[in-house]
Amino acid sequence: MVEVIRTPDERFEAIDWPFAPHYFEHPDGLRQHYVDEGPQGEVIGTFLLVHGEPTWAMLYRDWINPLVAAGYRVVVPDHLGFGRSDKPTDDEWYRISQHRARFDALVDALDLREIHLVVQDWGGPIGLCNAVAHQDRYARIFILNTWLHDDTFEYSDGVRWWRQAALDPEQLGGDMPTGRIVAGSMRRPGHDMEAMAGAFDAPYVGAESKAGARRFPVCIPFGEPELGDADVQIAARDALRSWTATPVHVAFGDADMVFTWDWAERWAAEIPGATLDRIEGAGHFLQADAPIDCLAVVAKYCGFSLGDN
Repeated sequence: MVEVIRTPDERFEAIDWPFAPHYFEHPDGLRQHYVDEGPQGEVIGTFLLVHGEPTWAMLYRDWINPLVAAGYRVVVPDHLGFGRSDKPTDDEWYRISQHRARFDALVDALDLREIHLVVQDWGGPIGLCNAVAHQDRYARIFILNTWLHDDTFEYSDGVRWWRQAALDPEQLGGDMPTGRIVAGSMRRPGHDMEAMAGAFDAPYVGAESKAGARRFPVCIPFGEPELGDADVQIAARDALRSWTATPVHVAFGDADMVFTWDWAERWAAEIPGATLDRIEGAGHFLQADAPIDCLAVVAKYCGFSLGDN
């Protein structure tokens, strides 16, 4: 049996989070949380918004209502170990193939169709691999500040520092300070840093509950190719080099030291027909750093007006 921490609901009542929880129970009993919001009338498609490390569905807090108002169902899952999902306490439980399999199971169980996929950070490898394997489910792909590994990928100094820091908790103050990491990555002015840090600390109730947040950096494929699902990522990136199944839109915050604008340009150029948009002055977690600018890119390609919503 896997030892699990289930974050008390009260932790989420203290933050600005208005969305009702939904849960999918996997066959082994682990419970995965997801947001599932939709319009009252006709649904014109589904946005599937996928987070990375060390965030949760809160990253898309300001996206959900505008997309619903535009006529879309919006589904935002929390990976196991994050957000309102169950949190196995054993660091060794966490490997990227595990998260990919759970994501695949959730998409299948909800029978999502006409998916407009949005991925960032570790959401990229997890979500894009599903899209490549199940092309018939997908209508459009938005790629934000993420990557897919292959032997040609040049990992930035920011990625290498992050992995090294995560391997040595003393560099991060002796713990994985999830809220401080997210808030400290904001590059646009005007954020309430205290509230943001609190929102991304809310899912955790001590060090044991942070096994997933500790483990994801360990799995970066240049250091641990098996834990990082490197072979599957390589195949997915190769598939995107000849991709014709859906439109692909690349949009990167250009103030990210982890996945740089230079990488965005090179990656967009290798995907047939991909568009490229620059979110100026936005950092790694651009969904929260520059939500209006990100949504403007989405609206431009999906053909709706944010002003109407």
